[in-house]
Amino acid sequence: MTISDAALARLRKAGSWPEFASDRYSATEELGRGGMGTVYLARDHALGRDVAIKVPNALASTALERRLEIEARALAALEHPGIVPIHDVGRLADGRLFYVMKRVQGRTLRQYLIDEPDAAARLRVFERVCDPVSFAHDRGVVHRDLKPENVMVGAFGEVAIMDWGGARVLGGAASPDEDDVVIGTQGFMAPEQSVAASHVDHRADVYGLGAMLFLMLTNEMPGADAGAVLHRARVARPLAAICAKALASDPDDRYPSAAALGEDVARHRAGLSVAAYRESAVERLLRFERTYRTAILLVVGYIVMRALVALVAGR
Repeated sequence: MTISDAALARLRKAGSWPEFASDRYSATEELGRGGMGTVYLARDHALGRDVAIKVPNALASTALERRLEIEARALAALEHPGIVPIHDVGRLADGRLFYVMKRVQGRTLRQYLIDEPDAAARLRVFERVCDPVSFAHDRGVVHRDLKPENVMVGAFGEVAIMDWGGARVLGGAASPDEDDVVIGTQGFMAPEQSVAASHVDHRADVYGLGAMLFLMLTNEMPGADAGAVLHRARVARPLAAICAKALASDPDDRYPSAAALGEDVARHRAGLSVAAYRESAVERLLRFERTYRTAILLVVGYIVMRALVALVAGR
């Protein structure tokens, strides 16, 4: 007897589907699956609302359970509108730890970039991404896996940083895999992340933010030819310099914080000078003209009008 692929898929799903020890929660849909855990859409029958529940993928895995516990505790300590709040923790009938969090609706940053070609709108969203990351850093938490798939963008441009499963709490108890497993995603992972976890601090997240900014500006991933890609995409020199600083190979050469990176992008968007780029006198003059063009035209118009009035009166 041959079992069809569809039947095998149903059996695998039944075997991994979370079974709760109480009747408070019931899973209804799989939302996403990663290397360490799976997130399910579930119904909280006690409060009558939909929630998201994360469950480790393996039974009896001390390392995975410890990682999930670190993630849950990190989320519980990070009360910020851009970080998904945690509601509850518990154990499944099979003994696996799970935690319950707010259900976040919207698009991933990757999907948002497909739908939104406007560079200014993209930069506004990027600034909002920097804010919760900076908040986490202030509380000693490093995400370590910042990438477009881990950022959700809502209907009004609000953002939420997702998947803190690889988070490192600086100065806290280490995970069992802390020094053995490379955590991060190729292309968004800082060079030092592939060397030793103990060397990773908040500047690794600055690199991940820089890679996302590069993608938002060029629709390409940063590489050895990053400068050429930025030039080809006609990215303004100050913005190109911001990207280069955030993506520096040496952590000491990057922005000292996510807040400093976000502030430089905000300054550029407001028509101000940025810390990453030294302007020439001509560039400073042109930037001043672009920023205050309306005011300059009004002043020039007023002077011309007064001159014409004086000319007419003198006749």
